[in-house]
Amino acid sequence: MEHSETIISSSVTPLIERTVGELVAERPGRSRIFQEHGIDFCCRGRQTLREACALKGVSLGEVLSEFTAEFQDGQKGALNPAKLSTENLIAHITLHHHDFLRKELPRLHAMAEKVAQVHGEANSSLSEVFEVFCELEAELLPHILEEEEFLFPAVLRAERERSGEISLDGPIDSVEHEHEEAGTQLRKLRALTNNFVPPDEACNTYRALFVGLEELENNLHIHLHLENSVLFPRAEGFCHPED
Repeated sequence: MEHSETIISSSVTPLIERTVGELVAERPGRSRIFQEHGIDFCCRGRQTLREACALKGVSLGEVLSEFTAEFQDGQKGALNPAKLSTENLIAHITLHHHDFLRKELPRLHAMAEKVAQVHGEANSSLSEVFEVFCELEAELLPHILEEEEFLFPAVLRAERERSGEISLDGPIDSVEHEHEEAGTQLRKLRALTNNFVPPDEACNTYRALFVGLEELENNLHIHLHLENSVLFPRAEGFCHPED
């Protein structure tokens, strides 16, 4: 498959007249916006933003607003989830981490598969990246479902009752073991991708994949921290109130 190279416009070129390939190269996080709107930023990366939106019947203003939100996302005041009530902490984990995985894993799967198919012959590590990613994906999806359907409700029940009659030691140990497995897979991905640094000749999909994998790693690190170091110690205290 042939990929268009990125052409960098003059700094005074209006955003809407810059190419979609260039815009993703500048801020790979924009790839998510384009993918949500079905805009091809790789093989048709030489289209201007105006042309791409017109072709797909997408509101140019909406895309520009999403660009602004993507840029400002990291500028918001930081929330400390550890200070939330247990119910709100669980809601935070579900919304910001479980829902993130449900949205990101299919997107990253498609990109990892495409990059492995197109570039795997020249770089065998990309095929390994896809294999390791698939293993991680297969572990995470049932993992978060089990937490939402069983473990989280049990933690809330233990908080309400505080009787010591509910034991979560076994389930928590099992979940923490799965967290360790996920951490191992993340370390493999980082090693295989040279710390998520693509080669100079990498196409936009290749680059967006590495950015997405690093974002996945960052999100999972926070996710696992909130469960291992905040939620689960609370749960153990609910189950053993006399300790």
